[in-house]
Amino acid sequence: MRAVANNDADALDGLLADDWIIVDPDGSIIDKARFLGLIRSGALSHESMEATDLRVRPYGNTAVVTGLATTIGKFMGQDFASCERATDIFLKQSDRWQCVFTQLTRFTKK
Repeated sequence: MRAVANNDADALDGLLADDWIIVDPDGSIIDKARFLGLIRSGALSHESMEATDLRVRPYGNTAVVTGLATTIGKFMGQDFASCERATDIFLKQSDRWQCVFTQLTRFTKK
């Protein structure tokens, strides 16, 4: 969360597996290279990101992390604010945890 909020593409590069993908709330799939490219170019920037309701469920060398992420930023010059339920799957390889998959679901309080 800190690396995203700080727009730190280099830190994210180490946290995300090379074959990482994110499925955004509209169903689009974005791969690691495109995601980092958007951050490095400034086309995607985050002003803040906050996570609540974090839950970590470990399964050996795999962990499923869920949380409620509230984000403020800009995409292609347009302001955005979102509240999404995020699911991340992490895999531990060579004593290093990396995220291999992220799924975002829009959260609307009912």
